[in-house]
Amino acid sequence: MSKQMSNLEKEALNLIKNSDNGILQSELVKELGLDSREGSRLVLRLTKKGLIRREQVSVNGRRTYRLLPVESRPEKASIKIDITTILDIPCTTCPYIDQCGPGNFYDPATCHLMDRWLEESVNKIAKLLRRAPIAE
Repeated sequence: MSKQMSNLEKEALNLIKNSDNGILQSELVKELGLDSREGSRLVLRLTKKGLIRREQVSVNGRRTYRLLPVESRPEKASIKIDITTILDIPCTTCPYIDQCGPGNFYDPATCHLMDRWLEESVNKIAKLLRRAPIAE
């Protein structure tokens, strides 16, 4: 599903966002000069894109919808990993790599070199995340 928006969708979303407590669907349709069928399709597109939500309300005894903007979610933090990260794994230079394995004398689960490397890697990532800007 495309997140690209038409000018009409942008205009409708701005009206919804700039309303104090949402806007009635009928008011939005009237404001944009659309017929009810076009308005319904527009609202459905914005809802499917996750930009607005509809709340059923009763106005003068008639059921209608109040349109509200969906709160924007912050982007997920991403961590770039390159080949140098993998090359730092102690296994690449370990003289016992051929004898290493689960249950063996040399076991990755009990390797102090692996423990130290993992701890350092986690600390590096934590430091990067603390410095990362927070999306608003």
